[in-house]
Amino acid sequence: MTETGEVLMYLLTVAWLLPLVGFVVEIYWLRWSHRLHQGAAYTAVACIGIGFLCSLSALIYWGNQTHWAALSEPEHHAHVGSHDAEHHDSSAPHHDDAKAHAEAVHADTHPADDHAEAAHPTPAAPKYFSGTYYELARFSGLRISLDWYIDSLTLVMFTMVTFIATCIHLFAIGYMQEELTEEYEDHEVHLHNGGHFSRPGRFYRFFAYLSLFCFSMLGLVLAGNIFQVFIFWELVGLCSYLLIGFYIERKSASTAANKAFIMNRVGDFGFLIGMMILWTSFGTFQFGDRGEGEHAEAGLFTMVRGNDGTLDVSDDGQQVHLRDAHGHRAERDGLPLTISYSLLVAAGLGIFAGSIGKSAQFPLHTWLPDAMEGPTPVSALVHSATMVAAGVYLAGRFYPVFTPEVLLGIAYIGCITLFVAATIALVVTDIKRVLAYSTISQLGYMMLGIGVAGWGAGLFHLVTHAFFKSLMFLCSGSVIAGCHHEQDMRKMGGLRHKMKITAYTMLVGVIAIAGLAIPGTAIGFSGFYSKDAIVASALAYSELNPNHFLLFITPLVTAGITSFYMFRLWFMTFAGEPRDAHVYEHCHENPRIMTVPLIVLAVLAAACAWPGESGPLYRLITDSETVPAATRVVSAGASQVTLPSHHGHDSDVHHVHAMAGFLALVAAFVGMGLAYLLYVKKSVDPDQVRRQFSSVYDFLVDKWRFDTLYDVMFVAPVHVVAKWCVNFDRKVLDSILHGAAGLTVMVSKLDRKFDETFIDGLVNLVGSMTYTVGSSLKAVQTGHLRQYVMWIAVGVIVLFGALYTTIPK
Repeated sequence: MTETGEVLMYLLTVAWLLPLVGFVVEIYWLRWSHRLHQGAAYTAVACIGIGFLCSLSALIYWGNQTHWAALSEPEHHAHVGSHDAEHHDSSAPHHDDAKAHAEAVHADTHPADDHAEAAHPTPAAPKYFSGTYYELARFSGLRISLDWYIDSLTLVMFTMVTFIATCIHLFAIGYMQEELTEEYEDHEVHLHNGGHFSRPGRFYRFFAYLSLFCFSMLGLVLAGNIFQVFIFWELVGLCSYLLIGFYIERKSASTAANKAFIMNRVGDFGFLIGMMILWTSFGTFQFGDRGEGEHAEAGLFTMVRGNDGTLDVSDDGQQVHLRDAHGHRAERDGLPLTISYSLLVAAGLGIFAGSIGKSAQFPLHTWLPDAMEGPTPVSALVHSATMVAAGVYLAGRFYPVFTPEVLLGIAYIGCITLFVAATIALVVTDIKRVLAYSTISQLGYMMLGIGVAGWGAGLFHLVTHAFFKSLMFLCSGSVIAGCHHEQDMRKMGGLRHKMKITAYTMLVGVIAIAGLAIPGTAIGFSGFYSKDAIVASALAYSELNPNHFLLFITPLVTAGITSFYMFRLWFMTFAGEPRDAHVYEHCHENPRIMTVPLIVLAVLAAACAWPGESGPLYRLITDSETVPAATRVVSAGASQVTLPSHHGHDSDVHHVHAMAGFLALVAAFVGMGLAYLLYVKKSVDPDQVRRQFSSVYDFLVDKWRFDTLYDVMFVAPVHVVAKWCVNFDRKVLDSILHGAAGLTVMVSKLDRKFDETFIDGLVNLVGSMTYTVGSSLKAVQTGHLRQYVMWIAVGVIVLFGALYTTIPK
């Protein structure tokens, strides 16, 4: 199995590094080409496209090597434990070893499995593969290195990210054609003379940023330790800053880029706190175990959950016993190795704080709608497969570290987020901002799923959402390009007659996100299956924990709201009669380079999740599950919550799945029906409803006044403190500096007078005397040779006389 791990590592490493190669080529494009050449775009597409082929090859190879055991019934493919490892030569320094070592680590080891292994000599597929690229440093027991960690979730994420990024790159070639010029005139930037700002086109730079963005996200997914995750986490944030602020000359774009960057740093502060707790308590950053036998070193997940996936909590509930690589209680210097339960909760909340910022969860959600200032392909990539997906991925990857109390906090954060964002989307008229708020809401669904112990459901929705949200953002970009950069839906209508491909591929995405299906059957698009899995998990959770019933009611109601505002978007844009004749007359369908990616994504948005939780996508994701979900889990902490069971026909989720699915489907159809009555049939005038509920409407238009609240709580106080600092600087510091400067000038003047009067006078006196003496001696310089000979003779006589008289006889 070590050979399998090495092959997977090489394939995914190539897929990861190719976008970096593309970035280097594209960023220096003007050195060997010119601004009007599209080679930079083709280079970017080739790099990410080959990366997709490598990722897909890795997934297929892994499936073949494991005989696709992940696709069998969950109860029929247990993961047995042994350690197959290939190590570096111990005599060679780590820094000189360019070849990464592979470790095939098998989790969920049970003593009772020995009998099963005797009966079935063929070992089951390993849980994950991990290894090290390069060891950077070692500080006592802490090892800093570049590691890789590959399981089924890694393979699915790599395949999804590279495929969607390839489609977006292709679409961007057509969308960014205006940048393919020597002089781009930005009509959104007005100069003081009334003209528009002009600059060279940035076509090549745009694709360079996209390539770096993909490299960062893939590095985050492949990372084998939390320190490495943090490095790529920050690099993703940097790339988002560059892309959101692509039109940096626009005030709105630069403000949005700064807002995204700063709000993410707030969340990352919590991330750093969580990292430090993990470092000091566990002494390692690595996810997976290293080595084998007696020398095996446990990774984070094994130390927290052991080999059976459970927390080993002390009888008083105050301490959590950490495990060694063999699943036994770890010891250090003869004493049990433990971590305070509350400290483990703090570590989990700290890590999740990073996810709150990156995935735009309440209360750090306000940056994502403003991020629409970037080009639409950027929005598609940010909202589907990269930045916001990174937060959910981190929450999913660190699920073994989260206690039930942390999961409860995650569930409520997700619940609040999904409802708040959905209500704002009801009144938004900018086509891209509707999709932005829908993204925030759907991310809330994912966090809710993870929080109610629906780990597989949350990540299942992450993948399905990536397909239909990238589709809808590209469709919105097609509308914007076809309508000459018009984004206001109130000026649209009837566009399906001129943009048939865009209209009906967008409809596929709308149906998918609404969660619609054929009544009486289990046939629906991808969002139907993934959202139902979350709602079912929430219902099972609320039945076991009645005090938390809002965790089911809120997503159920929001399912109807989601269906309403998404069909509202489609009806206002593509149905009915044109509301602006100028926009309609100049509207047109876009070229194939932009429409073909829409068709491809529409197929996957419809079918990628079929046939739901018994389908290949869900089972591939849950094959990497590290915390067992076959039985209920009761919290040992103060919350006393009970996590529902998921697997098997007797599980808590299975018992409520049909009811949850039915209620969610009813809510979706009700939302669609209301949107049809208001915006197609015109049974009720939306303007009249707006006037009737003007206060609510204004509250939602003002985005729940979060920006106003943050201005009052944070921005205004900072401005006040800044003004104090300015006044202190001007009145105190400047006075001190000015006084010091005046004193220095006065001393300098006195020094000048002393220098000119005394020093220069003395020097001038010496010079004058020297000149006088020289002038007097000048008379003896006659130029007559006989006179000089005479004086020599006189001098010799005088010298002889002096010597004669002074030397004693």
